[in-house]
Amino acid sequence: MIQMRKEQFGTGTFVHVIQRGSRQMPIVRNDTDRWRFLRLIRYVNDESVPRHWERDISPDDILDNFRRPAYWPAIKPYVSVIAYCLMDNHFHLLLQERLEGGVSKFIQRISNSMAMHHNARYGTSGTLFEGPYRARVVADDRHLQYLGAYINVKNPFERFPGGLHVATANFEQAYAFAIAYSFSSTADFAGVRTSSILDHALRQELFSNPNEFKGVAQELMLDRQEALSDGGRDGLFLEPWS
Repeated sequence: MIQMRKEQFGTGTFVHVIQRGSRQMPIVRNDTDRWRFLRLIRYVNDESVPRHWERDISPDDILDNFRRPAYWPAIKPYVSVIAYCLMDNHFHLLLQERLEGGVSKFIQRISNSMAMHHNARYGTSGTLFEGPYRARVVADDRHLQYLGAYINVKNPFERFPGGLHVATANFEQAYAFAIAYSFSSTADFAGVRTSSILDHALRQELFSNPNEFKGVAQELMLDRQEALSDGGRDGLFLEPWS
């Protein structure tokens, strides 16, 4: 079982979370695992979710934008999910805490479920993640914008053929590639999808329209050294970036 962190961020707090696989090993192996991650962040973000929630979710529910069963108790979200990106060996989330201790409870539910599923599916044992998740409170509006762009663009850009530097040099092509990546919230920020996973009111507070999002993303990617040197923003991302 994943150890829960002790800190309480306080309701209304914006938090960037990253959780990495143990020894940098993959936490997902294929698209089946990746789609399950999306189901997790949609359905277990709920203090009142039934214990055996997966049994209640039909293929039609999944196809209908992760529809929530109408007969479930009233939803009590732990957090608002503002942005997310799943990579092969880690995931990023930008959250706002809604219930006291909600960030810790939400991440614990995700991590424990992923670890148990991975061990059962692949016949492994032991820990899937390297330890407690890493988190950073974000209070500055501009920093929230940079994180929204970082999570949704920089991370998918790493998957672009040739890697991050090739993607940055071919921004328009890589941006379209990032939008097409199903396992991040990039398409929502780009205005081509409205996923039920996200709190879209908060997303729109971050960026009033897709063009503003794209502009900040391009600024961050093309001028990242200057941006990172201002105000210690590098620490916001919770991982080295050069």
